[in-house]
Amino acid sequence: MLEPIAGAPIPERLKDAMTALCGVAVALSDRISRGPLGGDLGAEVGSNADNDAQKALDVIADDAFREALRGTGVRWYASEERDDVEEIDADGTLGLAIDPLDGSSNIDANVSIGTIFCLRPALETGPETFLRDGRGIIASGYFIYGPQTLLVVTFGAGVREFVLDRRAGSFREVPRLDPIPAQAKEFAINASNYRHWSKPVRAYIDDCIAGIDGPRGKNFNMRWVASLVAETHRIMARGGIFLYPSDDRTGYGQGRLRMVYECHPIAFLVEQAGGKATDAMVPILDKVPPSLHARTPFVFGTADKVDRVATYHDLPEHEVSALFGNRGLFRA
Repeated sequence: MLEPIAGAPIPERLKDAMTALCGVAVALSDRISRGPLGGDLGAEVGSNADNDAQKALDVIADDAFREALRGTGVRWYASEERDDVEEIDADGTLGLAIDPLDGSSNIDANVSIGTIFCLRPALETGPETFLRDGRGIIASGYFIYGPQTLLVVTFGAGVREFVLDRRAGSFREVPRLDPIPAQAKEFAINASNYRHWSKPVRAYIDDCIAGIDGPRGKNFNMRWVASLVAETHRIMARGGIFLYPSDDRTGYGQGRLRMVYECHPIAFLVEQAGGKATDAMVPILDKVPPSLHARTPFVFGTADKVDRVATYHDLPEHEVSALFGNRGLFRA
């Protein structure tokens, strides 16, 4: 089910859990590839613990992962689709946090969607296993169900990539990904929320949009897929920056992405690939979630671009208020 390159084994304590995750991903990939022939996977069937609409495939994926992980060494199972942490194996030594189906709003649009996960050492209780910073994560990654179905994962020693071989029904490792490219001219943000952003975020995007005539002195392209896995995979391959900032709308003051199930796992992976991930200022892996479903602003990608966003938050008020103004960080 998981075929590593010779001489690069999967850590023994994680092998069973990873095999189980891959087994479910193979089945999900097949079902997603069938589209309407596999049923109405995009039908709304309720809401999750955070009152977000659940699609049929959200529930299918969550149930499948939970059942597959029995007997694999996972004690605690924390899912975006469940109210609380659940105990799977009382004698397990691992805790798994998972977004079983990221980007489910895109199911009917045939856009790449995925599964995000991370593994930690299990503590005595479920909540304390996950309500701590991300520096104790021992593995994280995502499956992306797109033109190719891929597993991109780290076990704490760089990033590895596996491709689903449909003929064999297993994930085969391919040569390791290069670090996130240091030079890139793409940024990803939902520009329709411009009027709700803070001044530093607006100033950063204004300077990108100004292109070669602005203070950055070069042209940029904007991307926005509304699928975190798809956004992450593009940045892993091509570099750039992703921003989902906090804003002044009700319910968005702490951003919108979940720290436990989305941001901690992606941040660990991005740092292993030579990038950075913050809440616009503070490294995501240093943050402790106050609750299982806590949200956070999220900025990640090429390291110098992420650092630049933090610099905008340090500028005095008059320098972030003027459109295309002279920012302090551009002066000698």
